[in-house]
Amino acid sequence: MIINTGMRTDIPAFYSQWLINRIQAGYVLVRNPYRPEYVTRYELDPDVVDCLAFCTKNPEPMLKHLDKLRDYHQFWFVTITPYGKEIEPNVPPKEKVMQSFISLSKAVGSNCVNWRYDPILINETYTLNKHIEDFELMCKTLSGYTDVCVISFIDLYEKVRRNFPNSREVTHSERIAIGKAFYEIGKRYGITVKACAEGKELAEYGIDCGGCMTKETLEKAIGSRLITPNKKTQRDNCTCVLGTDIGAYDTCRHFCKYCYANYNKENVKNNSALHDPKSPLLVGDLQKGETVHQAKQESYIDRQLTLF
Repeated sequence: MIINTGMRTDIPAFYSQWLINRIQAGYVLVRNPYRPEYVTRYELDPDVVDCLAFCTKNPEPMLKHLDKLRDYHQFWFVTITPYGKEIEPNVPPKEKVMQSFISLSKAVGSNCVNWRYDPILINETYTLNKHIEDFELMCKTLSGYTDVCVISFIDLYEKVRRNFPNSREVTHSERIAIGKAFYEIGKRYGITVKACAEGKELAEYGIDCGGCMTKETLEKAIGSRLITPNKKTQRDNCTCVLGTDIGAYDTCRHFCKYCYANYNKENVKNNSALHDPKSPLLVGDLQKGETVHQAKQESYIDRQLTLF
């Protein structure tokens, strides 16, 4: 199975010690986000956990703990964008994140670390030309430390419209221009550009529209063939392998304007105050009336390959 840590929050950036405590304890408890009283226990056993999947805007706090993850296969998405504090208030400067990215890549291998340049938004500051210029500068820095960059365009969910009222959709012509330019730049630096949940619109311009965290991507990271169950994602055009996410919504303190995982800052502050690094739950602890259910877990690795 795949343990995912990054669909609901940024665990490496803000909760790295909690995760290491859970690794050492050998299990984690996760509340169902839609039925909080329903708690599931997952064993963090390398025999059934085929890969720990991370998605972060700041891997630096986890770098000192990588030796404690050595028994697990890993796959990382690290998001690096050109935006400033007015859009990503608590994300470190991109120059610092790129250096952390390079350190991570050296430690776990470039096949285990993909770069995300998303969501792409356009306004009077972050113009089409600025995106193209900044993307090339980042490619130049990260070349050799990853061979994939995943892009997507801003989705105007209800939460995003409320928290980022000045945002707008990226137009068709702007998407095409970015697709063309990014493909050519990535090609020069040995970086394949993939689109995340954007359909096939950019395929004719060279962009890989086959998905981002696909079975093939994970197989490349862990070095084994996987037999994965068919699970439907909540997003159209998404072909990612769904993992079990151990995070919690309303806990990410980056406070990015475009974030879909936070309802508002007040919820995040309240949940952060309840966080205990020693608790098996990311937020709070078990409460009266909550029942723990043991998850059914099994490895997806095709063991038959070991016979040959």
